[in-house]
Amino acid sequence: MLQGLRMGVAGLAVTGFVWSVGPAEAGCELVKATHSAGSHSAAAQASQQLTLQSAYQVQQRRGWSSISLRAQRVEGDPFWKAVRPGGVPQKARLSPDIVTAQFYTTCFTGVVVPYVCTTGAVACGN
Repeated sequence: MLQGLRMGVAGLAVTGFVWSVGPAEAGCELVKATHSAGSHSAAAQASQQLTLQSAYQVQQRRGWSSISLRAQRVEGDPFWKAVRPGGVPQKARLSPDIVTAQFYTTCFTGVVVPYVCTTGAVACGN
């Protein structure tokens, strides 16, 4: 029963967010995505892939011919906000964060699923 619930939540637990950054970077937007999975690495890879997909959507929407990504730290974004209204508690955070030139990924233990990761990046285009 719990495994079925976990898989159902994992299937629904995919979100992506895009918003503009300040005027100093008018040609850039912050993109982030959160994903859950049964393993730490799978959750991290999936959230990075979703962040990349969000960046491509920004590129298409803004008519950019090319984009570049740079890592941007973002807070972990728990799905169960009613259970974690203050965000991710310190005891649930997994370290170290995963940082590359393109992605900044923060992971934590989930409420229903074992692992959840949120990835942030700034997408800039021309």
